[in-house]
Amino acid sequence: MRRPADAVFRPVRGGNAFEETVERILQAVKLGIYAHGERLPAERDLSARLGVSRDTLREAVRSLQREGYVESRRGRYGGTFVTYREPQPGVGRLRRAARDLGAGLEDALVHRMVLETGAAEVAAGRVLDEAGRAHLSGRLADLEAATPGEYRQLDSRFHLAVAELTGSPTLVAGVAEARMRLNDLLNAIPVLDRNIEHSAAQHRAMAQAILAGDPEGARRATREHLEATAALLRAFLG
Repeated sequence: MRRPADAVFRPVRGGNAFEETVERILQAVKLGIYAHGERLPAERDLSARLGVSRDTLREAVRSLQREGYVESRRGRYGGTFVTYREPQPGVGRLRRAARDLGAGLEDALVHRMVLETGAAEVAAGRVLDEAGRAHLSGRLADLEAATPGEYRQLDSRFHLAVAELTGSPTLVAGVAEARMRLNDLLNAIPVLDRNIEHSAAQHRAMAQAILAGDPEGARRATREHLEATAALLRAFLG
């Protein structure tokens, strides 16, 4: 099965290769595809996957290292490791993120809704192999066992796992990009026990519908979850 990194680390097409490379790595880090302390793919592999020169990749890594997202280590067990830690959530941070999005907030929420409900429906309509079923169940279990500090990144991984089950790399990339657009906002939502319990029930409903092969149920459960998240955002923003 393809993983979100396969979609994020897809070949750079056009534009500025350096800027695109920085953006792809940043997306993998901020979405939690590679979490704090994890090692990115080896330089040779990553440059080939992105379709850029190793010099361009090194320049991008140096730029991200200066910003505190990654660090390079030498030696037998060396490589590029993620050092980024998600800032603490809070209403002040949430409002700043909303101001940054401005009038694009509602557009971003609609975009996410269309992509993720469609992804859930498609995933539920496919005949999933044992690896795919275990992958989704594992992401759900990870999310349900998450500490408050881990919750948002594991939430992101769960939603990306749903997209992976569609078998469409383009759709996985689209879901990742839609999530990235809202990432700072979603990660700033205060982690409250009652809301997490509510989200957990919604995530279980999504997974159960997909694993049961119920496309309409999967679409409905995903819509209810995303509508609840949007309502929570609006409530915090007043």
